[in-house]
Amino acid sequence: MKTEVLLPLIAYLLLVFGLSVYAYTRRQQGSFLTEYFLGNRSMGGFVLAMTLTATYISASSFIGGPGAAYKFGLGWVLLAMIQLPAVWLSLGVLGKKFAILARRYNAVTLNDMLFARYQSRLLVWLASLSLLVAFLGAMTVQFIGGARLLETAAGIPYDTGLLIFGVSIALYTAFGGFRASVLNDAMQGLVMLLGTILLLVAVIHAAGGLHTAVDKLQQIDPKLVSVHGGDDVLSLPFMASFWILVCFGVIGLPHTAVRCISYKDSKAVHRGIVLGTVVVAILMFGMHLAGALGRAILPDLKIPDQVIPTLMITVLPPYAAGIFLAAPMAAIMSTINAQLLQSSATIVKDLYLGVKPEQITNERRLKRFSSWATFILGLLVVLAAWRPPEMIIWLNLLAFGGLEAVFLWPLVLGLYWERANATGALSSMIVGAVCYTLLASIDLHIAGLHPIVPSLSLGLLAFYIGNKFGVQPRETALKPS
Repeated sequence: MKTEVLLPLIAYLLLVFGLSVYAYTRRQQGSFLTEYFLGNRSMGGFVLAMTLTATYISASSFIGGPGAAYKFGLGWVLLAMIQLPAVWLSLGVLGKKFAILARRYNAVTLNDMLFARYQSRLLVWLASLSLLVAFLGAMTVQFIGGARLLETAAGIPYDTGLLIFGVSIALYTAFGGFRASVLNDAMQGLVMLLGTILLLVAVIHAAGGLHTAVDKLQQIDPKLVSVHGGDDVLSLPFMASFWILVCFGVIGLPHTAVRCISYKDSKAVHRGIVLGTVVVAILMFGMHLAGALGRAILPDLKIPDQVIPTLMITVLPPYAAGIFLAAPMAAIMSTINAQLLQSSATIVKDLYLGVKPEQITNERRLKRFSSWATFILGLLVVLAAWRPPEMIIWLNLLAFGGLEAVFLWPLVLGLYWERANATGALSSMIVGAVCYTLLASIDLHIAGLHPIVPSLSLGLLAFYIGNKFGVQPRETALKPS
């Protein structure tokens, strides 16, 4: 093990637990469910920007994305910038309207919003099961990324690193709840920014300058400096699909959508949009460019996902590498704690209280049940991550797409189409989920498009057709109270 790399990381983890203890002391005030899962809807603009960015940017952005840029070249850096409007779209489309309605209905989870809008318990059960299945896959990716970081950068065996990483996150999330999550997200966002800039500067310096690095890439493979990328992977249909999958479709991701019902006021939204977009731009560009240029320094890596941790220990002094190690760890931890909380909220609020609504006043049982649900889910994901694939980006995109295929249209149309009803929403969810699962499982790309494109298209059509046969709720969330 590399002690000089581990010491800064240990200090960082202690700080994370310190913030969780502070969040726990604040958790003693107010309604347990609203505090534990939403932090009493008290986020300001800076914290909103950082938590939304940190939740969206994950192991795929710090490990998988740069790994793909290492393999396919500078064209992938251009592709990654497609994600730039993600924060603006999430807060702009959902934002104010979502938060106003959430307060009106006292919604704690995304499924609370869906039930208030469509008044269908079947829809909530389907949405809950879809969310849990997809989140298990998505969190598995994050745990794999964290363990690989510790393995490559700190010399800790994969299995040992996975246990340390997984148990730590499960404990601090179960202990501190949503407030611990967003406070850590704010700190982790700053760590990610500083770490990204530090690594990119060090990579360019180690490669002998930007011009020299690009020349080396061209010598390795001229396609690495082409807009089409290595193996000509970046076709127009692929890029269009990628934009839908990681930018437009982000509106339908439950763990980002729930951030839109937990901020304080309109000023927080406006500031969050501006700050969040700037932070996404710096992180996406910096990490993917570092991954692409890393090929000039490390031309023979067998596993592309190892490029960032290997660059850390190659181009940075040991203690600086330890400080930077906290950046991708922060990205991974912030995404996992958001998904863990959303999963446990689904189990407790949507499933358990859906069956036993009388237990909503039993705060002692809810506290114990929520914390244990969060911790046990974390341990289950550790087990799922025990035997990882070679490149995690594809598994992450698979989970992303599944969530978007299920949630995007019921969320957006539920907000903006007054006549939308439960039959239409259910039809969209079922058709989107089935279509995406089938196309992804047989790896079928119609006209070169990612499965998310036909899945969302058919889901939208199914919503329109199903809506013709359903009955509009007597009171919709769009009508003034």
